[in-house]
Amino acid sequence: MKRLAEAKIGDTVALPQPVTQGRMSVEEAIRRRRSCRDFRGEDLTVEQVSQISWSAQGITGPPHLRAAPSAGACYPLELYLVCRHGLFRYLPHEHAVVKTSERDHRERLARAALGQAFIAEAPLTVALAAVYERTTRRYGDRGLRYVYMDVGVAAENVHLQAEALGLGSVSVGAFDDNAVARALDLPEQEQPVYLIPVGRRAGGD
Repeated sequence: MKRLAEAKIGDTVALPQPVTQGRMSVEEAIRRRRSCRDFRGEDLTVEQVSQISWSAQGITGPPHLRAAPSAGACYPLELYLVCRHGLFRYLPHEHAVVKTSERDHRERLARAALGQAFIAEAPLTVALAAVYERTTRRYGDRGLRYVYMDVGVAAENVHLQAEALGLGSVSVGAFDDNAVARALDLPEQEQPVYLIPVGRRAGGD
């Protein structure tokens, strides 16, 4: 995580190239996946951060196809990474992150998520936000349903990738939308839709 820790606000940090052949099969990751709310405090490696970000929204084919499908290739999701080194936005086309804050937002995010303390303890929380208009301008009101389908698939990719990396994760949907948007300093057009704390399981290997 040294590269992220040393970045200043506005710096873009290239992530290591993702690995596309892992040691665990997708079937094994599905079988092993369980929600985890008890994390060790140690940082994830930058390689782990890279894999998790790529699994959610990384580019997997020309010209802009991503790891998670999206209705009409509208790609309404924005991905943020919250850790003790600050707040980062993922840039899919560069496979990089840009630092948007040097503050540790985890405590604030936990309060916004109705006091779920494990969010403050997890070394990383993946936050997904949606720009609904990217999808609804093509599909109208039906597009709202498509956005939720998009976020569900992206989130499952994160959970399975975390498992394949030997990490625990948990879905969080109970939060105050406005408070989370403030905690993440989201632009007005972006709405938070999903939080995924990730880290090594406490007591695990």
